[in-house]
Amino acid sequence: MRSNSRPGSRTSATKRVSAPRADVRTKTTHVHNVTLQDDYDWLRAPNWKEVLRDPQALPADIRRHLEAENAYSKALMAPTRTLQRELVKEMRGRLKEDDSSVPQPDGPYLYYSRYRKGGEHPLICRKPRSGKGRETIMLDADALADGKDFFDLGDAAHSPDHGLLAWSADEAGSELHRIRVRDLATGQDLPDIVPDTTGEVVWAADSRAFFYVGVDADHRPSRVLRHRLGESADQDTLMHEESDAGMFVDIDETQSGRFLLISINDHETSEIRLLDLTVPDAVPVTIAPRAVGREYDVDHLGDALLIRTNADGAEDFKIVTAPVADPTPGNWRDLVAHRPGCLILSHLCLQGRLIRLERENGLPRIVIRDMATGAESSIAFDEEAYGLGLDAGYEFETETLRFIYASMARPAETYDYDMASGVRVLLKRQEVPSGHDPADYRVRRIFARAQDGEEVPVSILHRADTPLDGSAPCLLYGYGSYGSAMSASFRTRPLSLVDRGFVYAIAHVRGGTDKGRRWYLDGKREKKTNTFTDFIAAAEALADGGFTARGRIVAEGGSAGGMLMGAVANMAPRLFAGIIAEVPFVDVLNTILDDTLPLTPPEWPEWGDPIRDIAAFQTIRSYSPYDNVKAQAYPPILAMGGLTDPRVTYWEPAKWVARLRATMTGGGPVLLHTNMDAGHGGSAGRFDSLKETALAYAFAIRAVGEGWPQADTDA
Repeated sequence: MRSNSRPGSRTSATKRVSAPRADVRTKTTHVHNVTLQDDYDWLRAPNWKEVLRDPQALPADIRRHLEAENAYSKALMAPTRTLQRELVKEMRGRLKEDDSSVPQPDGPYLYYSRYRKGGEHPLICRKPRSGKGRETIMLDADALADGKDFFDLGDAAHSPDHGLLAWSADEAGSELHRIRVRDLATGQDLPDIVPDTTGEVVWAADSRAFFYVGVDADHRPSRVLRHRLGESADQDTLMHEESDAGMFVDIDETQSGRFLLISINDHETSEIRLLDLTVPDAVPVTIAPRAVGREYDVDHLGDALLIRTNADGAEDFKIVTAPVADPTPGNWRDLVAHRPGCLILSHLCLQGRLIRLERENGLPRIVIRDMATGAESSIAFDEEAYGLGLDAGYEFETETLRFIYASMARPAETYDYDMASGVRVLLKRQEVPSGHDPADYRVRRIFARAQDGEEVPVSILHRADTPLDGSAPCLLYGYGSYGSAMSASFRTRPLSLVDRGFVYAIAHVRGGTDKGRRWYLDGKREKKTNTFTDFIAAAEALADGGFTARGRIVAEGGSAGGMLMGAVANMAPRLFAGIIAEVPFVDVLNTILDDTLPLTPPEWPEWGDPIRDIAAFQTIRSYSPYDNVKAQAYPPILAMGGLTDPRVTYWEPAKWVARLRATMTGGGPVLLHTNMDAGHGGSAGRFDSLKETALAYAFAIRAVGEGWPQADTDA
């Protein structure tokens, strides 16, 4: 029987609204002597690769279903339209419309980006370093985006001689970038066009060629090429082609500007090839061949490479030196020793100094080492929870280090730090035009006790006058994959919830590196369920501490964090008032079993390889949200996807919502909103994206407030 694709007419919150029902078109497969049945596999377009490039190629039956889901969501959220407009207005009011970055010096110029009032996209600019002379707008992304349904500016890299600007853009949301080159003297683009790239550009020292990463037919970044100006892209020189579909390829350059770094990596193994950018026909040289489990990254200082690595059991990483002339592992010598529990996050070399960013006990600090004397100094702050980051800039021969500090209540502050004198100068404090007083808020950090006794950090923001007696609603955010830590930095958007009495919290669950590398290893593959139980423990601790109450918590997560949302919805549905799952990776088993998808082979080190490893198959099957939907009541759920998303394909949330509706015995409603003009990151414009956040926040407010109309398939 065909689906009922037409939602009920728009109604008030008290009337009944009909949800779309997806057709059941069962597909059966057999893996490891297990029969898998998928009733909604048909929502995956057979021409999905074409759809990434041209959304209009989506088959008509799938488009009808997604549009029906969007109409249903719009109908159920209709009572919040005024609220959504208020939220957009508030969030926009906290953005400085003509904001600009702090200019970065490079040779004779200061380079920066800025926005015009009302502009969605940045202007890429420069002005003379001397202060004499006018601003040059090198690239106007608003003008480039005019008339396009989607536009996202990728890289904008000026050449070493300051005469050219290589820029890239994605015009479908599919992360396929086209590179162009602008002559800064004339303001016109050269004939050179390089399609199907990741967007990143590294210039050769002579400014006559650049390097980029090409994307293959399976949407995998697999090739590094050199493009010489004036030549056709099909004549570009191949510098490296990766035959292992399980490895990503990307490029960078050393801070010195001397070397191109070709990085080949997955989630636990890396290999870097070094190419001298000053030699026109240089070929890449491998620093250390890939060895499973060994990771490293590289910067350059004089005649040495400084390498951050986990080699020799350095779980939280150490830094070694190696001669440029022969940087193979036999010549690696320890410089900064491994300290268990102190994770070295990144490192940077500036004229005689090594700077490293590290995290211990969940808090970051910057450590500066004078390479001549070995003396070290550090930059840290006293708040319970905060974010700290480095801004490397363009120059190498400098005494100045730029860093950015923020807390959950305190807007970002950009400093220049004189590494010789220790003097720091505040360059910019993030402005909140509508007003913001950090004294009106409180930042806290508590620790939730997990099932196995581990202590899970939870960062908390609330207004000073919010009662902590269990009456406040809470939005709890989580991610917990790929070793990504959740920074407790300033975000203007959650203030719209916090100012309405919400407690905003971040659960630093296992799967991230918030408490070191072990924290990551304890939340992947066979230990993945720790991520989910940690999040549940965080929610319970917030309730036990009086910050909120069970059933008053809205959980939010995106991408792999959306998988977390699907898992906790299955495991502890009564704990949550609502679930917001943005571009959610919920069809884990089917995706990781499909090696034709662009990102599946590189994902096996993170999740396990269910094709060849029956234990990995059983583990993933045990928690995959789509495969573990139960006949139980679920809280209200909002799933949000992007049609041209190459990372979490649109059909994952679509299938999940279909199975939830067909299986659940009560609760809901379950809503699916698919952005038909965007991909993984949603709308690219800085104001357009506020509408999606407003939808999510209106959902959260309603979930803890007035309730929902009963939907035919959600009750």
